[in-house]
Amino acid sequence: MSTTTIDVTGMTCGHCVSAVTSELSAIPGVTKVEVDLHAGGITPVTITSAAELDPTQVAAAVDEAGYELAPRA
Repeated sequence: MSTTTIDVTGMTCGHCVSAVTSELSAIPGVTKVEVDLHAGGITPVTITSAAELDPTQVAAAVDEAGYELAPRA
């Protein structure tokens, strides 16, 4: 098992959470997606997967949902 935490900008509501969760869940090997919504701010998203995820796939899934990754501090 592997856990990856990303920060997403632009999320404001439950629909945003659903869109990001759906796109990330479609990545092969992803078993769980947890979103801690901070409406209008930076939202941490924790992804649990069978193996380490390709950062390019994660970024593409977030982009497909209509949002952007925020740089991690």
